[in-house]
Amino acid sequence: MITLSVKDNPSILSVNQFLLAALDERWKNYRAELKRCRAEFSNEAVHDLRAAARRMLAIIWLLTSISPRPRLQKLNRAFKDQLDEFDDLRDTQVILAEISETVGELPQLQAFQDYLQGVEKGLLKTLRKKLRVIDLFDVSKRIRRLREALKAEADSNGEFVLHILQVVDDMFLTTKQRQNWINPAQANTIHRVRLTFKTFRYMLEIIHPLLPDFPPENLKQMHDYQSLMGEIQDVEVIMQALADAPGHASSFDPEPVRRYYERCHAEAISACLASMNQLDTFWRLAPDQSFPWEK
Repeated sequence: MITLSVKDNPSILSVNQFLLAALDERWKNYRAELKRCRAEFSNEAVHDLRAAARRMLAIIWLLTSISPRPRLQKLNRAFKDQLDEFDDLRDTQVILAEISETVGELPQLQAFQDYLQGVEKGLLKTLRKKLRVIDLFDVSKRIRRLREALKAEADSNGEFVLHILQVVDDMFLTTKQRQNWINPAQANTIHRVRLTFKTFRYMLEIIHPLLPDFPPENLKQMHDYQSLMGEIQDVEVIMQALADAPGHASSFDPEPVRRYYERCHAEAISACLASMNQLDTFWRLAPDQSFPWEK
């Protein structure tokens, strides 16, 4: 087991400075992605803005977990509300990406694809208008206050690092518990793992510079691991959209399509379960144990 303190990494003058730098980096990136999204509004720009908002939520969550900060609730809500605005567009684009690859095999999906392209166009128009009028004045003010609070707080260095690790330990333990409760016949049990793992992943993305010898390739491996669980949800989104589609977009024999996506769903679950134990390679099983990359 490693014992961490700030002196283990001379490039980090204090933990508070480290957290300030992490906050500043994510806030700067979020503003840059918002500016880019307003300027070009491509699918890639929308995706990157969503990711930037999630990273802001992760640093807010980490700071709140380390020390109670009730004033951050409104900041948390601001980014969460913005992410909610993207949900319908994200789901629609996931479906369109999938159908573009399968419409050759299932040509009866052409009308459904045409319908969704119209839906996407409307969602893009609405979202673009909303992004143009986003006012960051209140959010910026709260970020400034948060920075001032971090600067003013006493920095206990080693103890603070251990506290940070405890927060990540707790999130990993919650993820492990949910993993143990997985029922392959109930995909929602896998979704619950994905949600906590996503928070764990973003937290580790923030704090990994504090961990000696942390393997940087783990960041991509965690992304890929999360994607395996996400693919299950993506298939379910498609199946639900087909069930909810208006008559003119779904006037075809549903059986071949249903069987196809049920098979995709089963395959996605199998692939996810086959890799589930990879979770143990990302973090220690208990605070008194070594990290996997130390063994």
